[in-house]
Amino acid sequence: MLVTGGARGIGAAIAEAVVDEGGSVALLDLDHAGAETAAGLGARFFACDVRSLEEVERAVGEAVHALGGLDGLVNNAGVNAYFDAVEMTEDDWDTVFAVDLKAAWLVAKAALPALLERRGAIVNISSIQARLTIAGFFPYAAAKAGLEGLTRSLALDYAARGVRVNAVAPGYTDTRLVREWLDRQPDPEAARESVLEKIPMGRISTPREIGNVVAFLLSEHASAITGATIAVDAGLGIRYAT
Repeated sequence: MLVTGGARGIGAAIAEAVVDEGGSVALLDLDHAGAETAAGLGARFFACDVRSLEEVERAVGEAVHALGGLDGLVNNAGVNAYFDAVEMTEDDWDTVFAVDLKAAWLVAKAALPALLERRGAIVNISSIQARLTIAGFFPYAAAKAGLEGLTRSLALDYAARGVRVNAVAPGYTDTRLVREWLDRQPDPEAARESVLEKIPMGRISTPREIGNVVAFLLSEHASAITGATIAVDAGLGIRYAT
């Protein structure tokens, strides 16, 4: 199984969940901290900028060779975005979409030949913000909405050939990116309390809780699920404002 953005956070937790289920994992990440993460999991690490088709093709090829084939791909690499639509530059836009959307296509493009051989599965890590968003997060929601559209298209195109494609949409999750967002608020502690008040379960999800759902979707236990987006948000997406 191959995980992009696997150096830390949700990506590392996904890799851990798959390893705990007995799977073999390769991590792709631009952050060389991924090598340490991989070593701790007994996984393999391949440095890769997922915005580059050339690097993706090289890294995926090396990973498939090292693993002896490929039966799962998780497109997890992503960046948060905090821009104003007027002040944002074209380069800023291109960078966000290159990581949060284009990269999922590039890695799938490189991995699908190997996945087809084993009738494997793809899981794309989306976000609750593909459907619901908050102020100051432009254009992250647009990129994640596109990722869910890509998920449905790939699922339909490859279903008859045995490859399943699904997405997982986390809500607030205890990761570095969420902590950074909270720290950006005028009163971080008040912001955290406000978030918790809005979540029906009253807590922020853990990366491993995301990883467990991804591991399920990659497994034969989810053999009839494709084209779906599974929310893992402690109920945040079902609540009507009161």
